Amino acid sequence: MKEEEEDADRLSQLLSSVQSPALRIQPLTEQITRVQINQRNDSEMDHSAVFTALDKVCEENICVLSGPSESPYGTVTKRLVACMRKIRQHGRALEPVVASFTAVYHHYDFDAQTPANGYRTLVKVLQSCLMHIIHKGRYIASNCRGAFFRAEHNAAEMEAYCSALCQLRALLHLAQRLIHDNAHGQLHSPQDADLSDRFVQEYSSMHKACFYGRCLGFQFSPALRPFLQTIVISMVSYGETYGRQQSGIGTAALSLLTSGKYVIDPELRGAEFERITQNLDLHFWKSFWNVTESNILSGFTRIASNPVQVNFMLTVPPESLRLPLASDPRLSTSVSPPVAHWGPGPVHMRLISYDLRDGQDSEELLRFSQGDVAPIASPRLPWVQKKPPSPWLLIHFHGGGFVAQTSRSHENYLRNWSKELSVPVLSVDYSLSPEAPFPRALEECFYAYCWALKHCHLLGSTAERVCLAGDSAGGNLCITVSMKALTAGIRVPDGIMAAYPATLLTTDASPSRLLTLIDPLLPLGVLAKCINAYAVPPGSDFQTIQPAERRGSLSALGRDTALLLSDLTQGASNWIQSLLDPARTAPTQGADHRTASPGAAMAGAAAVLHYPDGFEPLRSECHAHVLPTSYPVIKNPFVSPLLAPTGQLKGLPPVHLVASALDALLDDSVMFAKKLRAMGQAVTLTVVDDLPHGFLSLVQICKETQFACDICVSRIRMVFQPDAASAALADADLAPRCRVGSATTGSKTAL
Repeated sequence: MKEEEEDADRLSQLLSSVQSPALRIQPLTEQITRVQINQRNDSEMDHSAVFTALDKVCEENICVLSGPSESPYGTVTKRLVACMRKIRQHGRALEPVVASFTAVYHHYDFDAQTPANGYRTLVKVLQSCLMHIIHKGRYIASNCRGAFFRAEHNAAEMEAYCSALCQLRALLHLAQRLIHDNAHGQLHSPQDADLSDRFVQEYSSMHKACFYGRCLGFQFSPALRPFLQTIVISMVSYGETYGRQQSGIGTAALSLLTSGKYVIDPELRGAEFERITQNLDLHFWKSFWNVTESNILSGFTRIASNPVQVNFMLTVPPESLRLPLASDPRLSTSVSPPVAHWGPGPVHMRLISYDLRDGQDSEELLRFSQGDVAPIASPRLPWVQKKPPSPWLLIHFHGGGFVAQTSRSHENYLRNWSKELSVPVLSVDYSLSPEAPFPRALEECFYAYCWALKHCHLLGSTAERVCLAGDSAGGNLCITVSMKALTAGIRVPDGIMAAYPATLLTTDASPSRLLTLIDPLLPLGVLAKCINAYAVPPGSDFQTIQPAERRGSLSALGRDTALLLSDLTQGASNWIQSLLDPARTAPTQGADHRTASPGAAMAGAAAVLHYPDGFEPLRSECHAHVLPTSYPVIKNPFVSPLLAPTGQLKGLPPVHLVASALDALLDDSVMFAKKLRAMGQAVTLTVVDDLPHGFLSLVQICKETQFACDICVSRIRMVFQPDAASAALADADLAPRCRVGSATTGSKTAL
């Protein structure tokens, strides 16, 4: 009994560590270095303890459920016993696999202070799954004879996690192939097209619905799981009503009335989400993501974020600019306006400032305004003090996969940044793909950067120090705009803060990109659609190239009102019927859309990759159609900066990367940071735990996302205040909840 109690205490501590919001920053001392080595050994011991506990729980449940006493639950008991036997089999097969990863995955880290890469993440996700199974298994063993035991519910949940464990086992096998096929220390191999093709084919055929039903978000912070469930339910409900004659906000309103069935039926929700992510076109995703652009939703965001004195749109006409050369300010060069695809056109951007500063209320600036009502909040009130220009300027490029969103949907954290940093923020609304593929967005962002340098006095800044900041696709644009400034010979920004940037716009396999199989916010099918939309060459059938139409969401809502009201009765009726009779909403091909036996659904996939010991992952009956990123432009350094030659990256300003350990693009950040460090470029990499891709847009959801946003603010502050004392102070404020590594020219330090 004492041994079992010690094992239970240890597992309880381990569960707390698995669900902790982040890891601790480790100072650079020899003593802490020794502690890190000990922690690595403890981690390996913990993995062994988890597998031992899993085996014990499986044995206990099999013994209890197969005992001599008659079970009151009949076939449900048999299902549980069969499920626990499968879990035990998976666990015993996975233990040596995990041991092989723990022996080598430190070779793929950025440095000793930043233990993060896709291999570590896969092991962490597996451990999270095992801990959920252990917790649920102990509950079943202790309560299965109770009068209030929900046998069907617990059996369905355990079966869902068994399916998830099976698929994770397949992902770890794929990761083993990556280690074997890639060069030592390399997280991806762009030259191995065959390996990437096998990865895409495996994704297309593997069952994924289990990760979007009862197991949804198990790997993320517990505080985020209700939000993720809401997003998935909203998405599948939106997909059901998508295509009607109304805009995104009208469809979103109607979908609320059809979401009841997905709340009460996790299996249906998972199957429908898998269908949507595999089969619906890019326009669906643009429409869904752009729901956040509506005046109604953005109004709630503004209420919850800091009020600002300045917040209005600027439309800059396409006129040539002259800027001084960085090498000799006495000379100047001409910067042309964006011309790709449809010729010169205006560039749209949003100015946000917590304080009203000199120049921001000038007639010269307001001439660029789009006619917003009262762009300057209370400029003539006596208690509103106009401040002098800030010495800093923050230029922001938003994320959205190059295909969706604008500065409006990112206001929630930009307003806070402007207040916390006391800096004006200029956020660029670049043209979106597929209507405006590469290089239109890059040209517009570069032109906006040049325009801001020349007209900084109008923006409330002297631009003594300029920082570029962006997330995801915006992080890519921060890097490529700086590369373009180097090429043009003009002033480069003083630093870059890129949050979870996409530095490799391909579907090339890497260990972290295996997470696209289970990620509800960034599935591989969606990632590939976004990449192909941005990298599509002119004249392709993928899209018709034309200027994007900008329309107000309120007018769209007005057009939808009649259609929305006409559908309310039918929608409400469907919702009530789904609650009263869930069977009516069951999919025609079965609730889980999977099969574990060879057949037509997996005949093509079986030839793709051979698994050991007769193991086969679950296959989906509805295969995904994922178009590999085969366009030559994806190898352009201004599309995939990770592939840029040394000469095009040499001279970049300090780059501060902020990534999440559970993000499918984690390896993009790790590999890019290692590349810059090898060149002697100043770079930092900060990795937070337990958060998904796009955590900046979730800043108001929980304290973990707020903490990650604070890290981004600290990195921007390091650009504005680069002295060592301010950097040390910034990280002291953030300790002890993340992993940080840095490299400077000729040396390496921890922040």
